[in-house]
Formats: sequence, structure tokens, C-alpha cells
Amino acid sequence: MNSADRQTSGGSARPRRSRPFTAPVRGGGSRRPFRSPSSRPGSSERAPHPRSGGASGHGRSSGGHGGRGPRRGGQHMRTPQRAEHRHIREATSETVTLPPLGPDTVRIVPLGGVEEVGRNMTIVETDAGIVVVDAGFQFVSEEAAPGIDYVLPNVRYLEDNKDRILGLFITHGHLDHIGGIPYVIDHLGNPPIYTQYLTSLMIKKRQEEFAHLAPIDLRVVEPGGSVMIGKENGPQMTVKTFPVTHSIPDSMGISVATKHGNIVISGDLKLEHEEGIATEKEKKNWGNLGKDRNILFIADSTNAEKDGFSIPESRVYDTIEGIIKNVKGRLIIGTFASQFERMVHIIKMAEKYDKKIVTEGRSIKTNIEIAQRANIFTPKPGTFINPQDVGDYPADKIVVIATGAQGEDSAALMRIATKKHKFITFNERDTIVLSSSVIPGNEISVQKLKDNLLRYGLTLMHYRSSDVHSTGHGNTGELIWMREQVKPNFFMPAYGYHSMLRYHATAQINAGFPRERTIIADNGMVIEITNGTELSIRKEKLPSNPMMVDGFTIGDMQEVVIRDRQALASDGMFVIIATVNLRTGTLKKSPDIISRGFIYLRESQTLLSEARLLVKKNVEDLAAGMNPVDLEYIKANLTESVERYLFQKTNKRPMVIPVLIGV
Repeated sequence: MNSADRQTSGGSARPRRSRPFTAPVRGGGSRRPFRSPSSRPGSSERAPHPRSGGASGHGRSSGGHGGRGPRRGGQHMRTPQRAEHRHIREATSETVTLPPLGPDTVRIVPLGGVEEVGRNMTIVETDAGIVVVDAGFQFVSEEAAPGIDYVLPNVRYLEDNKDRILGLFITHGHLDHIGGIPYVIDHLGNPPIYTQYLTSLMIKKRQEEFAHLAPIDLRVVEPGGSVMIGKENGPQMTVKTFPVTHSIPDSMGISVATKHGNIVISGDLKLEHEEGIATEKEKKNWGNLGKDRNILFIADSTNAEKDGFSIPESRVYDTIEGIIKNVKGRLIIGTFASQFERMVHIIKMAEKYDKKIVTEGRSIKTNIEIAQRANIFTPKPGTFINPQDVGDYPADKIVVIATGAQGEDSAALMRIATKKHKFITFNERDTIVLSSSVIPGNEISVQKLKDNLLRYGLTLMHYRSSDVHSTGHGNTGELIWMREQVKPNFFMPAYGYHSMLRYHATAQINAGFPRERTIIADNGMVIEITNGTELSIRKEKLPSNPMMVDGFTIGDMQEVVIRDRQALASDGMFVIIATVNLRTGTLKKSPDIISRGFIYLRESQTLLSEARLLVKKNVEDLAAGMNPVDLEYIKANLTESVERYLFQKTNKRPMVIPVLIGV
């Protein structure tokens, strides 16, 4: 926004506000607070000003505040605000009460992750209690939900039944599976969290940024291990884990044992294979799983739109090693910080060919530190150097591992490309490898990054030009093979958008699985299986509207708030400040006008003069004969008149906010 657009119509400069303009909220209904031990009573909404002679603002919602990290890719973790400043709101949906379960029935409900990629959470409930699998969040685009930091699964049902929760099982350490833990763990009653070692370290590291929370009960499960859980003097439940292949170590699936068989949940995964043939390790792991009686298999669908088998990670390793060995200048590799094994491989290959490593990006530094603590690797002394020391070594001895392969403005690659990095500048001898695919929605930002990079005349390699990236999610050939090993009675695709679930279901049906035993779920759908063979979908649906992290607030976000933010981003706002004599109904002086993101005031003096005259005429005509003067009525009419006038003059619809002060 041009600096001159931040002025009053009088021409005097005003400093930029440190927070967005706030005003009362329109519409909505009554809310009950989303209960939290760490939240204060009160609401983040403001009530409309009473009809009085005091100042009165037009009824619009207040904007959020708080910084946000990159939306996709990487492992950026936003530093939380103090607990006493964070308000918690509850979903407006009614409490759903489900009947108690008998010993022969198991209930499965996906609370997130079957209508989107992210905010994964699934619950498995028996007469013994509730097992929760994963607690992730989802990044959302600024266009879809302006000001929203993350989206969480709706845990209303779990909060109402926290006394039945036996444990939270985390399949792996990516944010779409662990990111929601700090925000929801209190609402679940702080149950034990079961996961493998590396994932436990990542959860602990993230919890350090939420120091106001009560300590979590984190319990490490050995690979392939099982735990017995249950309430004291109540029925017990066995939960088995099994190792899976993914882009991060210590990934696991979950098998919840019930009276008539197991509920198997894959987590994110792919198949380790050689030219479409599963490795012996995979055959053993999945073969053992298939020996059990499995009622339901819930499986990853993220890559189900692609047929066949994915590129083996071993091929990516060979390609990257060849590049590290033969590159003539500096090598800069952009990748996801969550690609632990790939980063470790890059470091080991750099050591093999006597090269130095520079890490750029907070999330990469954090995850390399975690990898060392988990004994995944131990670097040789002197392998890592500081970016300011790059000039002390020959160019072909430098390998930079950087965040930002998705084109995030604040990430390392884009900062270097736009000459905002303090120590590193690209040149024509550099080679850039983007060792990641393009996440849907990031196409424009990645293209912008590529354009900026290629302006330096350097060499750019990416997944479409070379085998420098392999997905962490299986193609349909791999998914069908896994389902055939599990041999379930019922099958449910998960972890993806609805289209991904449909493609996955179609692939399994075409491979011979019965259509009538395939479940395509929505968030909140209540699935019950009795005696291991009788499937039913309850008419009740659990609350599933997303809970949003919005600055200091966690809760459901009314549509009016999102619409207002989108309007502000699109056409700006037009604020009218007028002082009204309550005895005569006339204006004390010419109204002040403040514009943000709408017009450049210094070049729009004619429009402003006409707008002032329109305001004066509307206010005084409406106030004539009123006793007392009704400022609320005048505001409503004034808003419509000014909106109509501005649209006629500019073909834009700014948010018009009249502030009338009665004296």
C-alpha cells in the first residue's frame, strides 16, 4: 500500500497502526466458551455499542493478529502467545450424544483428514474406551482464510468424553499429524501420548514453545511393539504398532485389537520396493500384520491419483550422490526439513566427497539437531560451517541445504534469490536442486522462485528434469499390495481430499475388493462395525467444522469474519468520522475520512469532497425531526448511501465504517 494511502482526508500523516482496525461484530449468535484450563473467561467478540450519544462504530468484525509462518512445506513452528492471552471458543454445533457401545461393536470416526490433506485425527471407540490416532493441523491459504494460522480437527466430542480416552497414538512426526497437540491436548484431558522415539523428540521440541501448558505424558513405543491400555478395574484394550516406510524415520501404523478383530490404520506411508517388487523387510512386516483377523483397513490416499509404483528413494539417493560428486561450483539443495533421511544422506555424501555443509532455515537446523539426538547420524567434526565462512572454501567444496523449495517468501532460497541474505549470493556457477515436488496450491510461488533463480544464469534441477525427489506416499500399485496383505473385511481410504479417496476406492474395487465393503467417509461420520462383519453408518454426525488458530483465539470462525477479511484484502476500507450535535442533528464540522487500501487520497480530492457533502446531507436529513437523535439508524442508512456512491464512482466495494460521535 502506498504510504500516502495511510492519511486522513485532511492531509496530515498518521502512523501505521500496529494492529488491524477493530470494531464490533455483526450477527452470529450466542456462544459457550470452548473450555480450557488455561483460558480466561470472556469472549473475543465485542458487543454492539448501545444507542446512546457516545461514539458508535459500524458493526463489522474485528481482524485477527499474530505472525504466521510459511503455509506449506517445511517445519516452521509458530511461537505461541502467553496462555492468559489466548481465548478459546467452542464450535456452535450442538453436543452429540451417542449410545454406549456393547462388547461386540467398535466405533470409528475420522475427525479430520478425509476431506483435506492435513489436520489428521481418527478415533476408535469400544466398550473399553477411546483411542485417538494423530492430532495434526492443516495450513490454509491466505486467500481462503485470511489471518488464520492453522486449522485443527474438531475435538468437541472428545472433550465431552475425555474420561473415556485411553491414549493418543501418533504415527509419525510431520506437522499434519503432531501439529495440533499443543492446542488440543488439554481438551482431551492430557492423556498419555504413545509414539516412537524420533517422533517423541519432535513432540518434545515443539512443546518447548508452549511452556504455559502442563507437562505431557509421553511414552515411547518400540518399533513393532504393543501396549495394553484401559481404565482401572475396566476392560483392557491392546494396541499394536507396525513399522511403515515414509519420508521420516520411526513412522508406524496402528492396529487396535477388538473382540472380533483389529482396526488397522496405516498413517502416511509408501512401499519400499525394487521395480515394483516389495523388499523382504516389507513382506515380513505386512505378512505379520496379515496373520491377524483384520476388520477394517484405513489407508493413506495422498498419492492415490497416480497409478503403479512410486520412484524408490534409493534412486533419488543415487541421483543426488552423482550431483554432489560431479558438480563444478556450489551446490544448493532445497528440500523439506521433514525429509530426515534424505538430509542425512546428503550430509553423508558431502562428507564422502570432502565437502562442507551449510544449513539455511530454522526448521532444517532444528531437525538436524533432533536427528543427532536420536542417533540417526553423527557428523564428522568440521562438516558444518557457518554461512559467513563460505568464502573461505573453494566453490565446489560447498553444499548448502536450504528451506524454501515451495517458494515461501521468508524461507532461505527466496531470501537468497532476492538478495536479502546477509552472506550468500547466487552466481552463474551455482547449481540449484529442488528436491521436492510442488504441493498443490504452491504452483505460482514455486514458479516465481524458479524465475528469480534462473535470472542468475545458474543451473536449476527439479523433480521433472531429474530423479531428485521421491514421494513419501504410495501410488495405487503399492496401496493395493498393502491391502491384499492386510486382508480386511472392510476398507476405508483416508488422508486426502475427497477426490483422492474416490480414486483410491476405485483402484481397490478394480483390483477386486467388494464395493459394498468400501467406505468413503466424511469428517465426523460415525461408522460402527458389529461382530466384525456388520457395517452401519449412524445418522448422527459428530461436530467436524474446523477449529481455527487465529492469533490469540482458537475456535470456529464465523463466515462473516472471513468475508470481512476478504473484503478488506480486495477493496480496502473507507472510514467516516463525524461529530453530530444531538440537540440540532447537524454536523459540528466537515467529516474526516480515512482510507486503507481503497484509493490514493491525494489524487482523489474530488471524490472526497463529494463524499463529505453526501455524508453531511444524509446525516442532517435523517436527523431532522428526531428526538432523541438515533445514531444507529443514521449509521445504517449512511453506510448504504456511501457504499452505493463509491461503487458508482470507482466500481469497488470498500468496507464502509461510519463512526458517529454525539455531543
